[in-house]
Amino acid sequence: MDQDTHKLVMKLFQIVRQLQALHGKKRFTLDGHLLGSLGEVIAEKKFGLEPAPNSTPGYDAIEKSGKRRKVQIKITQVNKVGLRSEPQHLLVMKLGSEGMEPDVYNGPGHIAWKESGKIQSNGQRYISLGQLKKLNQGIAKNDQLQAI
Repeated sequence: MDQDTHKLVMKLFQIVRQLQALHGKKRFTLDGHLLGSLGEVIAEKKFGLEPAPNSTPGYDAIEKSGKRRKVQIKITQVNKVGLRSEPQHLLVMKLGSEGMEPDVYNGPGHIAWKESGKIQSNGQRYISLGQLKKLNQGIAKNDQLQAI
């Protein structure tokens, strides 16, 4: 590894340590957990969600008040997300080089689950962000998580 690459990788590890110090039990590893954990803490702060224990099947957080919905949080840098099971509530965000595109989808999980594709060999069903954006337009305000 060249010197410049090595320095940048060391900065990533420093950032990961800082994120872990800020968010306690949340894991920030330089793999798929990093993006997922970022999405979870962003959603928890924005919507006042209570984090579920790490690796809870089917959801990442619970509404602290109101309907107490179990929320599956997805954040991606590509144009689709994968679902392993039908979530009670689904929140999808996109992170790009220009920043966060919040609330690509914020609504009942059964709607997105019904529109997602067939189960793939990895056990996930995929749905495009374009489809999710269209579905999100028809979601009533009271069926969405409200920012605090």
